[in-house]
Amino acid sequence: MSDRRILRLNGADAKSFLQDLVTSNVDRLSEGLVYAALLTPQGKYIADFFLAADGDAVLLDVEASLAEGLLKRLNMYRLRADVQLEMTDLQVKRGTGAAPEGALADPRHPAMGWRLYGAEGGDDGTDWDAIRVAHCIPETGIELGPETYILEAGFEALKGVDFRKGCYVGQEVTARMKHKTELRKGLRTVAVEGAAPVGTEITAGGKVVGTLFTQSGGRGIAYLRLDRAKGEMQAGDARVTWQE
Repeated sequence: MSDRRILRLNGADAKSFLQDLVTSNVDRLSEGLVYAALLTPQGKYIADFFLAADGDAVLLDVEASLAEGLLKRLNMYRLRADVQLEMTDLQVKRGTGAAPEGALADPRHPAMGWRLYGAEGGDDGTDWDAIRVAHCIPETGIELGPETYILEAGFEALKGVDFRKGCYVGQEVTARMKHKTELRKGLRTVAVEGAAPVGTEITAGGKVVGTLFTQSGGRGIAYLRLDRAKGEMQAGDARVTWQE
């Protein structure tokens, strides 16, 4: 798991600081891992991560390429809060078999197994792409990017957003999408015959209706214009179908 970095947040205000910023309820740290995201004020994705209690501190497990930028962003929000942020040398190990002592269940879906924080990283050889595709679980830098709205990416089903916790950055836009509009675009698992590079446009009747991302075992995760993604579609040399 060398593609992850672990930040530690210390200080009397660490949990309340995060509670005011992230999409999930930090008070649930007492129950295990919390999956959350930090958004722009316009409700778009900056980073997704796991939060874990570490005594009075909080560990933040994020994709390595986003870690430095996220640390700077959090420090920008810190102002006078009693919270100190540091990059650690901790690693994360994950798997889907019997969970070792101290491991925490991945909250997104039972099939995603467990995560363990310590000095040793790695995993048990699980085919993570196959699990993600089967359950339409997006990945940082693949399905998730700066233009992503988390509800279109399925964060509600993945326990990555809480609509009862109160305000956080980007909350107004996210709540409006939840309560006042019907989502017309979103990630879905599709059937794929053939293969196409990640990011290939999906077309139907000569019009672009989406984008194909991770593929495994004849299926893939696609971002679709839901009202136009009908019948047989094409993504490069691959044939794509989706049923509601």
